Amino acid sequence: MNLDGGATSDRPGDRVSPAARGAIVGLAAGAVTVGVAELLAGFAQRATWSSGTPSPIDAVGGAFVDRTPPWLKDFAVATFGTHDKAVLYAGIAVTLVVLACGIGLLALRTARGALVALALLVGVAMAAVLSRPQAAVTDLVPLLLGGLAGMWALSRWAAPASATVAAVSMTEPRPVSRRVLLGSGVAAVVAGAAAVAVGRVVAGGARAGAMARAAFVVPKVAKPVVVPAGASLGIAGVTPFIVPNADFYRIDTALVVPQVDPAGWSLRVTGLVDREVTLDWATLLAKPMQESMVTLMCVSNEVGGTLNGNAVWTGWPVRELLREAGVRPGADMVLSTSVDGFTAGTPLEAMTDDRDSLLVVAQNGQPLLPEHGFPVRLVVPGLYGYVSATKWVTELKVTTFAADQGYWTPRGWSALGPVKTQSRIDVPRDGATVAAGTVAVAGVAWAQHRGITGVQVQVDGGPWVDARLGADATSDAWRQWVYEWPATSGRHTIAIRAVDATGQPETAEPAPPAPNGASGHHTISVTVS
Repeated sequence: MNLDGGATSDRPGDRVSPAARGAIVGLAAGAVTVGVAELLAGFAQRATWSSGTPSPIDAVGGAFVDRTPPWLKDFAVATFGTHDKAVLYAGIAVTLVVLACGIGLLALRTARGALVALALLVGVAMAAVLSRPQAAVTDLVPLLLGGLAGMWALSRWAAPASATVAAVSMTEPRPVSRRVLLGSGVAAVVAGAAAVAVGRVVAGGARAGAMARAAFVVPKVAKPVVVPAGASLGIAGVTPFIVPNADFYRIDTALVVPQVDPAGWSLRVTGLVDREVTLDWATLLAKPMQESMVTLMCVSNEVGGTLNGNAVWTGWPVRELLREAGVRPGADMVLSTSVDGFTAGTPLEAMTDDRDSLLVVAQNGQPLLPEHGFPVRLVVPGLYGYVSATKWVTELKVTTFAADQGYWTPRGWSALGPVKTQSRIDVPRDGATVAAGTVAVAGVAWAQHRGITGVQVQVDGGPWVDARLGADATSDAWRQWVYEWPATSGRHTIAIRAVDATGQPETAEPAPPAPNGASGHHTISVTVS
């Protein structure tokens, strides 16, 4: 590769402007920096000498997620849903392109200034790498070598341009063959992108967790969960009563899904306990497992949103583990910690009462998917996930709300997070056109750990009419419902509300997700033809 103008042309149409040259040089140097760093980071993770996140892309993304204000998180989830992480990666890519072009343009004026700018950018990425959980100084090696390679490339390619500017002017640069410049620049960018791809494949494909999950046999339970007949109403378009694992929503702070080898996994119980307990994988699997049907709910779910799901979970009750440790008087919270550094503060009562709070190893009779917490996660009925559903869990600290906070509490979210009574219309969709006659208006309703006893439908502001409910499986799971609506021609507005087992109807008062969950009646408009 040669970007120094080895082939020249006197034809004006074959020359490249200084700005274009600078942008190409910057992109090429940036591609070298990131490509080398990502490639080496992949091999670092393969060799298992990396304890943190040596990938600069993942580290910067993770650091950004950690510092995301609640309003921005709400916007991202509401706008992009479960694709929010892909959008973040795209944003990182665009930002890197802009910064690289800027450094290349700076190199037209001063190569030294461009090198300093690139060094500062690498320094910021290094700080992000060190901010990752379990980070070590050795995790900086891939980025350090990538930065040195990028600075060498920048000095090599930018130097002739600087000399030209000094000798002539910005408007009369040394002529450079467009074919050579573009070809070399594109080759550098493609090579860098390929190195990034190879590095991520090497890192992802070599992790031992995938092999362990494939070999894992889900433990048998004494009393398997049986879905009652009639729990599913069989209405086309309604969310399945049991959501398949591959379709289950995913919202968490992990930009990169942790790949945990169960052989090295352990769970520590610390804090206000009589004795600290360490539970390893083999010991956990030897415990008497149980199945429980629980609907999980993300606090970021908007009214009518789909960031929730019902599943059968297999695990060991957390209360049994806490009983082994012996909880001391005065404790009122359990701070759970994930392998990626996320924490959730769960009321101690929810971990020790008779609800089915579990250390989960399987979902719907299958090993947990890595993105859903393999090998072990928490499931606590009745609470939003941000205060309870820690994935890849590695520690339970028995403590107090006065002494500790979970990840989202200092970011403006409430500390307790009980799930609100809510309901959703799945069919017909908002804005749909349906034929006159009997139309099935149907969906799901939930009030975890209280249960749903009724769903009512209102058409065009008229009286509330009872819908037909699917069979009640458990108070910790949602219920399907359907209203056979005698639809007449015209434009109509349909609203719903659920009633929980305490007799309390779902509130009509609208509220955003922050700080403790959205509320308000889900309302749609349909046209009947």
